[in-house]
Amino acid sequence: MSKRIHISILALAMIATPATAQKTEYQPGPWNASTGKDAAQKPSAQTQDPSYVIGAQDILDISVWKEPELTRIVPVRPDGKISLPLLNDVQAAGLTPTQLADAITAGLKKFVTDPQVTVIVSQINSQRVYITGEVQRAGAYPLLPGMTMLQALSSAGGFTQFANLKKIYMLRTEGGKQVRYPFNYKEVIAGKDPEQNIVMKAGDTIVVP
Repeated sequence: MSKRIHISILALAMIATPATAQKTEYQPGPWNASTGKDAAQKPSAQTQDPSYVIGAQDILDISVWKEPELTRIVPVRPDGKISLPLLNDVQAAGLTPTQLADAITAGLKKFVTDPQVTVIVSQINSQRVYITGEVQRAGAYPLLPGMTMLQALSSAGGFTQFANLKKIYMLRTEGGKQVRYPFNYKEVIAGKDPEQNIVMKAGDTIVVP
């Protein structure tokens, strides 16, 4: 092999190597403290929990195997129903994804041979928690399965310089009465009294004084 040919092959190899590396290099997405995963890998408000109860304004990903015209993403209307081809209005609110899939399957049997239906809640909008007070982004946030107070607070973008981290509390309505749960942020992140870091429920409000 001549010296000129050898140099040309070496130059081509040097050019090709970075391009290949660039294709395989992992680029992490924004970190989602609530799920412990990259936000780019999975939407923060998505759930595949079979026990989750669908509510109004949730977004559902309904897939019918080998029936692309019946496969679609639909919102749950305020009346709790969804609109689907062939079936028109179907009650969704109050059902789990599995129960809704069974109901859709039963309805489609009149039109499709052996329908196989999968329902995934792609966006949770019906269940929310609220964070107010001395945080960067006060407001309503989707309630993720198993979300704790600490995880909920991480959604609010951090605290302001005036926040009293030892006097945070959560308000929850129980038996028609409002119950107050204290939360000392500094103790919890230090591993002390972890019982304060309770699991959130829909409608809970965290107040950061």
